[in-house]
Amino acid sequence: MNPMQHLRVLFLAVRPKTLSAAVAPVMIGTTMAYAGGQGHAGAAFAALAGALLIQIGTNFANDYFDYLKGADNEERLGPLRVTQAGLVAPETMFRNFVLTFGLAVLVGLYLVYRGGWPIVLIGLLSIASGILYTAGPWPLGYLGLGDLFVLIFFGPVAVCGTFYVQALEVTEIVFYAGLGPGLLATALLAVNNLRDEPTDRKAGKLTLAVRFGPAFARAEYLALFASAVMLPVLLASWLNGKWYACISALIIIPGYSAIRQIISGVSGRELNQTLSTSGKLIILYSILFSIGWWIG
Repeated sequence: MNPMQHLRVLFLAVRPKTLSAAVAPVMIGTTMAYAGGQGHAGAAFAALAGALLIQIGTNFANDYFDYLKGADNEERLGPLRVTQAGLVAPETMFRNFVLTFGLAVLVGLYLVYRGGWPIVLIGLLSIASGILYTAGPWPLGYLGLGDLFVLIFFGPVAVCGTFYVQALEVTEIVFYAGLGPGLLATALLAVNNLRDEPTDRKAGKLTLAVRFGPAFARAEYLALFASAVMLPVLLASWLNGKWYACISALIIIPGYSAIRQIISGVSGRELNQTLSTSGKLIILYSILFSIGWWIG
């Protein structure tokens, strides 16, 4: 392949549409830190770089281990996986995810300097979860635990970690605000698992969609979406303020198409559009929440 083809393959392996789940909690955590007069630009940029590297490393690791376990094959309904497609050799993808996580560790050294041992714990657990999602004898994604870990690590852990490296403290309200992007990231995973339910079942990948059926996955998506929309209202009621953050509920307008597809029973490759829309909604939610939180 020529250099441009290499870049295109790398772009596919990175899975840029999934990166919104990494950016969103950093945006919210940073906004909340600055709104409280505790923002720190260097720590914010380092947190963003670290989050993106961990997400990309996780994507590389999933590409590699799903190929080894047979979950990615010629029946795959989702976007192209470069290892399964033969565009990248397995040993090259292995090196890619090790190198990417290594870069995340280097970025993390500065964050450890800022925040101390809690950042070491968050960083190690985040990287371990990214690898163990599809690796090892008991991969999280194959046991139906992926939803819980996505909710935790793309929600409160990421938001609280971002806030902490800037403010050097964490408040209860930051933790609960972190549930917003976590809920939407888990909804994104629910769509992914709903689409892949037939092939995952054959591969022995026991996602919640496989364990409890497609109807459960559809109900899960709707419940997660509704919870994310209601969360800012609950936070504002609790604080008796920050009502402008409730503008994040406006994601229900562009999200209507995804909700309609889930309710109508769309399946297979048609859910790729639902997946794409859901990824965009995570960023839109975070932008609206951040603007509303900032203006108070």
